[in-house]
Parts: sequence; structure tokens; C-alpha cells
Amino acid sequence: MCSWCWGFRATWLTVLEDLPEAVSVVTLLGGLAPDSAQPMPTEMQAMISNTWKTIQQRIPGTRFDHSFWQKCQARRSTYPACRAVIAARNQNPSFEQAMVLAIQQAYYLNAQNPSDKGILVDLAKDLLLDITLFEKDLSSEQTQQQLDREILQARALGATGFPSLILEYKDKNSLLKLSYNDPEKILKQVLSFLTK
Repeated sequence: MCSWCWGFRATWLTVLEDLPEAVSVVTLLGGLAPDSAQPMPTEMQAMISNTWKTIQQRIPGTRFDHSFWQKCQARRSTYPACRAVIAARNQNPSFEQAMVLAIQQAYYLNAQNPSDKGILVDLAKDLLLDITLFEKDLSSEQTQQQLDREILQARALGATGFPSLILEYKDKNSLLKLSYNDPEKILKQVLSFLTK
């Protein structure tokens, strides 16, 4: 549920396709905003809405359904979506990225609120997940503990924001500079570390 991650998606997919085979990718959930039932303050809604417009200007081709702000009761609560990704991954690792994309499309393109359990369950149904297991995992303590571990691990690795790319090489972690429009700039950084 990070709008910059949504904007970065196309570039990231190109990076993934072109990474050397020796490079393995591990995705960690960063959390962003803890559980909250409180409506998002009007000022924060305006700030995030403006961020969406900025992303559209800076990352050509990125789309947002701005009617979200009228159709949904926005909440600053991304942990439910994070737990949904873990619950999907628990059924099969191949469902992880499918759930991430489903959440992003629901939020950014279809004006649906993935802070709502019902939306997450509907997305799981669309992905043909075992719904009974998904709902159990979505609210389980084990899933929350896994999310907590991933948040701590991301911070320990040096993640400073969303998205963050960290290359672990020769027991050293290096935060890569993001380029939202040029995958080559990211790939060159990776290759420069691998050839040292």
C-alpha cells in the first residue's frame, strides 16, 4: 500500500528480468502503518492524494483512481494488507506477488480499501486461495509475528523508506539508489558490486 512502490512496479519488474542468475531476491514487508480503525485525517488524505499526482508526473504511465478519496473511508492502516500477503504466501510462495498486485490494483485502480478485511478476502477469492485458511492466517498471531520479524529485518538491513533495495554481498549490505524510470541505473549498481 505504498504509492511509490506502485509507481516503481514496472521498473522493478524489468530489473527482476535482467538481474544476473546468481542474484537471488528476497522480498520483505516493511509494515508502513500499524492497525488503526480511525479515519485518516483530512490533511493526511490531501497529502497522500497529492503524492499520487506527483507520482503520475514523475513516473509516466502510473495510474491512480482518485475517486478512492470520495468512495472509501481512508484509514492509515497497512498492516492488514501486509498480513494478507503473508497469508497468501503461506498457501504457496507463488501467491505472494499475485496478492501484492491484487492489493495494489484494488487500491490504486479500483478505489477499494485494502485496509478492510472484506476487500482482502475478496482478493483472496479472486486468486482462488483456500478462503478458510486465508481468513485464519490473516488474523493469526503467527502471521503478525512473521510481519514483525520482516519489519525488524528490513530495518536491520538498512531499509530507510518504501521501496528500498538492499544488496547483500560479501557480508555487507548496501542500500541501492532508486531510479523510478530507469532500470539500467539499478542494474549497473548491482553489477558494479558483483565485479568488485
